[in-house]
Amino acid sequence: MIIDIHGHLSPPEAAKRFPMPPSLTDVDGMLAARARAGIDLTLIGSPVGAGAMARVPGVDNYRQPRDRLRRFHAWLSGLIGTFPDQLRGYVYANPFGDDDHLEGVRETLADPAFVGLITTSSVHGELLGSPRSDAFFALAAESGAPVLVHAPAEPIGTEGVTSHGFVEQIGRFGDVQLGLSMIAFGGWLEKYPGLRVIGATGGGALALLPERLQTAARPRHWGQGPPAPGASAPGGPPPPAGPGSTGPESAGLESTGPEFAVPPLPVPPTADPGAALRRMYVDTSTFSPAHLGLNAEVLGPERMLFGTDSPPIDVPLEDFIRMIEKLPVDKAAQQLILGGNAEALFDLRKRP
Repeated sequence: MIIDIHGHLSPPEAAKRFPMPPSLTDVDGMLAARARAGIDLTLIGSPVGAGAMARVPGVDNYRQPRDRLRRFHAWLSGLIGTFPDQLRGYVYANPFGDDDHLEGVRETLADPAFVGLITTSSVHGELLGSPRSDAFFALAAESGAPVLVHAPAEPIGTEGVTSHGFVEQIGRFGDVQLGLSMIAFGGWLEKYPGLRVIGATGGGALALLPERLQTAARPRHWGQGPPAPGASAPGGPPPPAGPGSTGPESAGLESTGPEFAVPPLPVPPTADPGAALRRMYVDTSTFSPAHLGLNAEVLGPERMLFGTDSPPIDVPLEDFIRMIEKLPVDKAAQQLILGGNAEALFDLRKRP
């Protein structure tokens, strides 16, 4: 069985409100292409809920009322009910959503059409290491629903980029790796052992980062610790003291001399972020055989899930399958990537 864990479809009325590729509303075309390629099941969802995956002035994807998201998920559930042998869905969740939003997520997850959660790797420049994502990760772990971490419409660092193609293919790729790295660095997988995280677009450059995450957690080249935010350079004025304080020590800083103040080395949020990173899953929606090979080498085939990001990506589905078949792993590992891992992770053996 071949299972594509990364596809998208949108309601026809959404195409009237927001700019989007025509393929996102072509349900028949999407299913026909999968039948030709031999893909048995596709998981579909939206990383922006009922919002826009392109910059639209005045549209904030993270301020969608619960009733609007309920209508979007009802449409998605109805579509899946029409094609139960070919489709399953993700419930959209704002990782920094309030109690009402997360209650709506729980409500929607009770629908058997949905087998996972889809969220974004950052929200208005805030990454998933933020304490504000705690309630979301707690919900994901409690429900047992795997979380597909997808790039946002507006990734970090692209505010001044006018090329949508660059934002889409480069900016979003980088945002995913930042979000996943902060999940590993921030200790969410230790706090919630049942949490299962999947990185879209091959996880960005995740496979290159285990050693860098270890160095980030323990920057030994700084000795007692890196400079505090706002610490002065040698010869400059000391950093401003907090309310009621009189010097660096009372502001929580350790003085190392008359001209420079640094904090003591903090205890890292997790003892081994590199190991946490290796507990994540990644999809295969990348155009690079070298990228797939590195993921197989560093993370292992058992952490890879077949995904195409199609629609909207307009690449022949057969090309994605051939890249898996050309990986330097045995046939059993290829079958795990193409469907076995997803079948187990999403508990799809019980599907009707």
